[in-house]
Amino acid sequence: MKAVFLDTVGLLALWDKSDQWHDAATTAFAAIQIDRTEVVTTTFVLAECANAAARRPYRLAVARLRDRLEAAGALIVPTKSDWREAWEAYRLFTSGQAGLVDQISFVVMRRLGLSDVFGNDTHFRAAGMTTLF
Repeated sequence: MKAVFLDTVGLLALWDKSDQWHDAATTAFAAIQIDRTEVVTTTFVLAECANAAARRPYRLAVARLRDRLEAAGALIVPTKSDWREAWEAYRLFTSGQAGLVDQISFVVMRRLGLSDVFGNDTHFRAAGMTTLF
């Protein structure tokens, strides 16, 4: 599967014009769209975005993204195995001491054979992924 994993940091930067990474995120996302690269994310990343956007003007953008991802089969529900593996990595402080949602993302990305992430979180680089901005 050739796809880009959407991370919370990238999505929030894309939607929030005041975010320090907004311009870089906008440029990176435009390239994804021009190349017609598939995008995927997990239900955990989407929930993290929804919580962050709950009182922001881009709240509906999160809901629209959910609709598009679900319709495309690109909203990944982590498996029980993903969940257990992520918790074990979290417990062991691997991948730059990333949080649980990032650990779940790493596990899912590896399972799907993905390496590119729409974001710039150093935890993804520490886990061996390529950040797009």
